[in-house]
Amino acid sequence: MAENDRLRLVIVIGSVRKGRFGPVAAEWLASRARLRRDVDVDVIDLATAWLPDVMSADPTAVKPQAVKDLAPWLAAADAFVVVTPEYNQSFPASLKNAIDWYDEEWHAKPVAFLSYGGASSGLTAVGQLRQVFAEVHAVTVRETVSFHNYWERFGPDGRPIDEEEWETAAARMLDRLGWWARALRLARAQEPYGHLQSHARE
Repeated sequence: MAENDRLRLVIVIGSVRKGRFGPVAAEWLASRARLRRDVDVDVIDLATAWLPDVMSADPTAVKPQAVKDLAPWLAAADAFVVVTPEYNQSFPASLKNAIDWYDEEWHAKPVAFLSYGGASSGLTAVGQLRQVFAEVHAVTVRETVSFHNYWERFGPDGRPIDEEEWETAAARMLDRLGWWARALRLARAQEPYGHLQSHARE
């Protein structure tokens, strides 16, 4: 496969809490994605991105260095998988902060979700994130990977118990994400997404 045909997938670990499960889940998914011949994978851990949590109300204000450092990684992505827990029936504040720091980096790109939680599997957080990503002009895919009572689902080796079931779910999600990533990359190449926005304001 030609190098320019490969997709760049960015997996974002949304929680920054100590002892979080997110890195385990993200690394497992990354290991599945790296088996694909058409995908290059980056994992971004918001706990080490050090994005500030105070923003300026002035849209022309210079962005902090940490925000500028992460921007090229997001801009280069063809697709995202957001790894999120569910805290108090919602997603982490650190994840909303990260989404809000950026704009064009999300535009016309597909987003999938790996969620984890108790009985709800983190799907309440996913439902809310779909609304948030719609506002930054991203497209969310229907297929998800979700772990209910996640502490019972993974062994000490960092792999799911009954892994075949979860591998099937991951493959289905990555297949759909890949379809959208290629379709939207082609669309952006044919007509830049920002061009549509400028016409809408005229």
